[in-house]
Amino acid sequence: MRETPQRRNRLSRSRDFDAVYRRGHSTSTRYLVLHAFPREPPDVELEQPSRLGLAVPRSVGNAVVRNRVKRQLRATWDELAVLARPGRDYVLVARPGLAEPADTRGHEWLVERVTEILEKSGLEKADA
Repeated sequence: MRETPQRRNRLSRSRDFDAVYRRGHSTSTRYLVLHAFPREPPDVELEQPSRLGLAVPRSVGNAVVRNRVKRQLRATWDELAVLARPGRDYVLVARPGLAEPADTRGHEWLVERVTEILEKSGLEKADA
């Protein structure tokens, strides 16, 4: 499988998720929880793009629903990644109520929810 630039900017290892959960800071809204952790070393922060990991628990729905939510969140993040501070790892956790509104209200609604949690966390870029 070829590695695309977007794929390279994703968290996939369990230890990366654990580091973000244990040492990062979290912010939550009704539909999402965002965990963020600055990567080392901080002096090269501007050169490193932000990386995203997704967690969609079983309480969100069956496998079909969870995979659809993951696809929607990935597409939303790819669009909004320019708003996130570089040099950080993010884990976006879906809450059980997310699946149905994301399907019925569409992509724009999901973009608003992710933008909302980035703003609430204070982790968007200062110049964005």
